[in-house]
Amino acid sequence: MNINLSKLIKSDNREDSQWLPVSDLMSGLMILFLFIAIGFILNTKKVAENYQDKQKQIYQALEKEFFYDLTYWKAKIDQSTLTFIFTDPEVLFKTGDATLQERFKLILNEFFPRYIKVIDHYQDSIEEVRIEGHTSSEWNAFSQEDEAYFENMRLSQDRTRAVLYYIYNLSEVEKYRSWMKENISAVGLSSSKIIKDSDGNENKEASKRVTFRIITNAEEQLRKLSEMK
Repeated sequence: MNINLSKLIKSDNREDSQWLPVSDLMSGLMILFLFIAIGFILNTKKVAENYQDKQKQIYQALEKEFFYDLTYWKAKIDQSTLTFIFTDPEVLFKTGDATLQERFKLILNEFFPRYIKVIDHYQDSIEEVRIEGHTSSEWNAFSQEDEAYFENMRLSQDRTRAVLYYIYNLSEVEKYRSWMKENISAVGLSSSKIIKDSDGNENKEASKRVTFRIITNAEEQLRKLSEMK
């Protein structure tokens, strides 16, 4: 059997020449996808860094504004969640009641106009300000666990709505009311986020609190970024 070696070599060369452009195309696409991935990672990192920087700025602004009031109000600011926490249940509401006590009204008179003035500088970074109501896990001596949870849910919701209604109607914040309606919500969380002591037991008094929590729009920015991939 005679084999024309030169024809076979030429045939192989033609096949190689047909595959080379395909391999070049695949390599090019891989490089393109690599650059896209790197760009996305860098943009994500930038958003995260901007978020951390803005979070720090907001916290420092709140701390500076209220540093001398926190002890008197029995309040504190959590930096990691940008949450302003009123911790004294005796000042806030009477047990089982959603009517603001007079001392709490006085505190809100001092607190909220200054609070919204501070966060007004960061409106572009704020997704929502959430007034959160928290209770202990107990209701009364005769209530079952589920009954206590839902009764406290109703109570915590009523309390946060009472707080929102009160601060909304303060004359000092009239110019912010449009923004407040779009960005401030009242949420009752019942006993879903109780405070525990060092032994892991519920601290019933500490669990009863009202908080103002700032939620930034970093997650929204990351979502938009992911849609651009």
